[in-house]
Amino acid sequence: MAQPSEKPALKVLLCSPRGFCAGVVRAIESVERALTLYGPPVYVRHEIVHNRYVVESLRAKGAIFVEELDEVPDTGAPVIFSAHGVPRSVPEEATRRKLFALDATCPLVTKVHREAEIHHRRGRQIVLIGHAGHPEVIGTMGQLPAGAVTLIETLADAESFGPRDAKELAYVTQTTLSVDDAARIVTALKAKFPAIRGPKKDDICYATQNRQDAVKFMAPKCDVVIVVGSPNSSNSNRLREVARTMGTDAYMVDRADQLDPVWIAGKTRVGVTAGASAPEILVQDVIERLRQMGARTVKKLPGTEEMVRFPMPRGLA
Repeated sequence: MAQPSEKPALKVLLCSPRGFCAGVVRAIESVERALTLYGPPVYVRHEIVHNRYVVESLRAKGAIFVEELDEVPDTGAPVIFSAHGVPRSVPEEATRRKLFALDATCPLVTKVHREAEIHHRRGRQIVLIGHAGHPEVIGTMGQLPAGAVTLIETLADAESFGPRDAKELAYVTQTTLSVDDAARIVTALKAKFPAIRGPKKDDICYATQNRQDAVKFMAPKCDVVIVVGSPNSSNSNRLREVARTMGTDAYMVDRADQLDPVWIAGKTRVGVTAGASAPEILVQDVIERLRQMGARTVKKLPGTEEMVRFPMPRGLA
């Protein structure tokens, strides 16, 4: 029998699904396969995915990360576009310079690009629901001429928005948004502009939806939630927000040594999940750190099984 002075046993609940999605796997494998087929260096425009561990691991294998193509020399080495997508001007510049370009844009991001293009061809003004400055948003807006896409970030933006023609209006969304926040914005747009057209299938990707749903299931069972993910990862930040919206304390760490003992002091149930760009090895490191802090058991929760896999980009198949 436990003595009154003993600490209560710390239990870890492990979210499912968590970590890598099919688009991230495809992007990382694209860099690794290019290194194998063509040898280093392989240039990558922007971080291939938003995770520090992944980027540093690929850099150690010979990948060179750049922000713009003018940093890529004319040597014939491959240059890969990240999973977030790029403005149309980037592949056009690559073609002009005759660079060996490989496109690792997530197919679900490419879907949003094509939707925006179709709406534009049909004469519609396009609303993009997303976060300013995020590479995916920059890439989507960059598919069309300046002014063709209006960015809506908040519910207030939606309520104050005034289109050129309310009957010729369409919306698309960033794939890694909070499902609930995006739904509120879409509802507001539809209430204000009943003729607005949207995608036949939601733009928020299956992995974002599944991971947020899993956190909604897990968070009420926990005293605190730890999200494994890098600070610049949109989907990881949304997981932390979802947990907090459920009324549970939540924190995000890039690696296990960032885990603050104060966060779990006096807690008995700690939930762990990971953003779609965070590798499982980092999750296991966090679990090991929690064991060092007194965790006795780790229970994997049930969740949606993901079977999605995308083919490799042209030139790497």
